[in-house]
Amino acid sequence: MNMQSVTIARIYTMDGHDQLNEALYILRDERKIAGVIIIRGIVGFGESREVHTPSLLTRSLELPLVLEFYDEPEKVITAIQVLKSRMNIKHIVSWSAQACLDEPV
Repeated sequence: MNMQSVTIARIYTMDGHDQLNEALYILRDERKIAGVIIIRGIVGFGESREVHTPSLLTRSLELPLVLEFYDEPEKVITAIQVLKSRMNIKHIVSWSAQACLDEPV
């Protein structure tokens, strides 16, 4: 078992943002990040405290999204700096973790 130190970063945003395509391009093609996932929330709220939830009547596109990625700590720190310099990202959290990987990141 190959345990490796990684950093996980999580970006909180809302549906309807074209930023996600740019973020995926930056993380996959420019920064060569090991793993990325986008998770769609079913309900959430932000700074405005307004609850965003899907409704058949409103067909709201303002649902919460989480973009999460991981890699070696230095690569994640650099990726966060690049994302923040090129995009309007307000909510990012990150933390250290141990990954059990078959191959090194």
